[in-house]
Amino acid sequence: MSKNKDPRESANESDEGARVAEAQQNDDLLVATEPPDKGSPESRTTSSTPRKRNAFSELMAAKPKQQKSDGQASIHVVAASKPAPESFRSGLLAYITNPSSFPSGTIIRETEHTILIRDLYPKALIHLLMLPKDTGFYSLTPFEAFNPEEDKNAAFLELMKSEAASAADLAASELSRLVSPYSATCNTRNEALNSDDPPDELPPARDFLPDILIGVHAQPSMNTLHIHIISCDMYSAALKHKKHYNSFNTNFFISLEDFPLMEEDNLMDAREQENLIKGDMRCWRCGRNFGNKFKQLKDHLQEEYEAWRKI
Repeated sequence: MSKNKDPRESANESDEGARVAEAQQNDDLLVATEPPDKGSPESRTTSSTPRKRNAFSELMAAKPKQQKSDGQASIHVVAASKPAPESFRSGLLAYITNPSSFPSGTIIRETEHTILIRDLYPKALIHLLMLPKDTGFYSLTPFEAFNPEEDKNAAFLELMKSEAASAADLAASELSRLVSPYSATCNTRNEALNSDDPPDELPPARDFLPDILIGVHAQPSMNTLHIHIISCDMYSAALKHKKHYNSFNTNFFISLEDFPLMEEDNLMDAREQENLIKGDMRCWRCGRNFGNKFKQLKDHLQEEYEAWRKI
């Protein structure tokens, strides 16, 4: 069986040159592939002894991309008009309808009820998407799918919360693998793990599960219902502009635990959604207000990431 090219990468490629400038404004259409910094989890080796293979980590690991000879970040552009073409907006559906057609490692986990994949344009160190397989729900918006007025919706919401919690455990485990070598609260445990005679019971270490967020966007960019499972660090070359940042760091990002929403909640109002996206950008960690200064925020996020992983 031939393997599918990711449908999110194939929208209107023939018009790429004419629409690059417009695509730069569109959500989730640009991704920079940058060489990891010397201090990043991807570039450090914590022990000279070979590590055991970690099947989940291999699935999570991004596929290597060809770097430019000068070491500068290479930009891959997926051209699209604005709003995004329907073929792009429907790009997640193929993971549900034909998951076996994708290359090995594309899908992190498949259960009876959901598909778990890496976000093609991750906005943080860990960024997964969970897709429900139920044909009665996967074409609905979050507000429709998680409406508590019908018993079947309430049951579906509880199922999604359970599946997402399990996926978050996987994400936290991978975040621990990437960050714990630099974390002061993990030092004792790491030393025990790397000793010649590891103890039967390892010392306690940092809990990364609270650093994993589970939720949906008030106005999703894709047609297929999907739940984001993302680390809080916002450390990613694919975090390109204000909309990317505010979509995860304002009330535009709705925790799955907040559903069902209260009747008086105004997040379904299009004007409120727009205000959240266009509002000031505030650091997720210290709360500093950067207004519209994305470049300054991005530099600050690098500093906060370095401090956060050292905890």
